Amino acid sequence: MILFLKHINIEGPETLGDFFVNQGKDIRVLDLHHGHHLPKDLTDIEAVICLGGPMNVYEEDKYPFLKAENEFIKDVLELEIPFLGICLGSQLLAKACEASVVRSANEEIGFSHVALTEKGKQDPLFHLVPLEVFVFQWHGDMFELSHTGSLLASSQQCPHQAFRVGRCAYGIQFHIEITDKSIREWSEAYFDQGNEQMLFKKMSMLKEYDRKKELFNETAQAIYGNFLRVIEQRVEQIIS
Repeated sequence: MILFLKHINIEGPETLGDFFVNQGKDIRVLDLHHGHHLPKDLTDIEAVICLGGPMNVYEEDKYPFLKAENEFIKDVLELEIPFLGICLGSQLLAKACEASVVRSANEEIGFSHVALTEKGKQDPLFHLVPLEVFVFQWHGDMFELSHTGSLLASSQQCPHQAFRVGRCAYGIQFHIEITDKSIREWSEAYFDQGNEQMLFKKMSMLKEYDRKKELFNETAQAIYGNFLRVIEQRVEQIIS
């Protein structure tokens, strides 16, 4: 089973969930913001995917589920269950590894490119992925690297874009799972609807998605397939 950790209604598995369903995998989505409890028995969990959200990792008083989630991620890491953290999920992975999460040098909203580092070019997650990865951004914070983390992708706007811890735990600051529906919903939820600049930004992002969605989704599918192979290799190791 692939376990998704969800933090807000409008930030769900999207195309990543569709990928695993199409691969015949059972998926389960825990809505942590609605009080769903994290499992204590991780035996049947093949991978954990931690999604995005507008909260900050240090807002545990405001969002109590973050504290339990931090301990859960530590358990996942100890058991070497494949893990993929997206945006907030990447920051939660960093926090579980005792790395800092800080304000990014630049708030990023919209489409951009991130560059693979030398380690990123060799990493299984980015196998046959373009060296300049076309991604979608929506964040103000940024993870720092733990002493065991390897930086896999970077950009001028935000130097820490993707990292790996151990053999199979990954954090990506950017989004690859979104659709035009995501852009609409996030813009409506997070933008001041009376601000003409924000309305223009929303329409610009939708137009860019429409122009480049084939490239965007092709890259996403490649990364999904690579993460699936990471999962399969871990299963093979357990069996052998």
